[in-house]
Amino acid sequence: MSNGGSGRIAAREQRVEWMKGLNLFSNVFMSVALRDTAACQHVLRTLLGVPDLHIRTVRTQYRVSRLVSKDSELDVLAEDEEGLLYSLEVQRADTVDHARRVRYYGAMIDSEFLEKGKRYQELPDVYLIYVSETDLWRYGLAAYPVHRCFQNLEHCEDGMKILYANAAVDDGSERARMLRYFRTADPEDRSQGALSDRVHFLKAEEGGQKEMEDVVERIFQEGVEEGMEKGIERGQSTKEKRVVFRMLARGDKMEDIIDISEVSPEQIEQWKREWEAEKD
Repeated sequence: MSNGGSGRIAAREQRVEWMKGLNLFSNVFMSVALRDTAACQHVLRTLLGVPDLHIRTVRTQYRVSRLVSKDSELDVLAEDEEGLLYSLEVQRADTVDHARRVRYYGAMIDSEFLEKGKRYQELPDVYLIYVSETDLWRYGLAAYPVHRCFQNLEHCEDGMKILYANAAVDDGSERARMLRYFRTADPEDRSQGALSDRVHFLKAEEGGQKEMEDVVERIFQEGVEEGMEKGIERGQSTKEKRVVFRMLARGDKMEDIIDISEVSPEQIEQWKREWEAEKD
């Protein structure tokens, strides 16, 4: 008798336990948690210090596609009742050029929301918020607001604002307390209002765990299908490799590929080189 069923049961139980350990610096968990409007609104209110901010629309993993230039996938794109856009990016690793990444995301949003024939003054105002686990700029600040200005003069207002915030520095603010919660995402910690409600639902309630399980299972299944489409030979490939190929094709972050595939960073780098060669 085959023991495949037992293997599948054990694999499912492992994924459930893995999901319970995720925090809000995991792209997978964060995208599911913040697709809830109330949870996203709480995060934006706290980060920006605007308690009466009202969000009407939220999209997570919002992809901006271009024919000849690099695609982008925004972690969270939200719009308030006044039409102001908010792009929230959560970054775990300190391995990229963060300032240029933010610059590129801003350019992609601008090009996405200015239709042909429209005037430049019709560009929506945008708030770019970049949240990291570490203090990227190493000045010991919990938050770094960025304002464009003329040299030695007042601000140059162009409708784009940038905020870098990190969980490494605790300045005693509500923002710092929430980002500390980002690191734990403890379902029993109810200190963060609608965000805590959402995390508790996803981690501790049956309906929420099913929602998370469906997301993870879909990523695994897409990985299998993508691997088959690319013609990866079964004898030379594992299910994990197919998952990694699929996530690379989606542009997922390296830390999330490591979390979901449970493959070593060194092995993923090797497979990434294979994937890039095959893509070219």
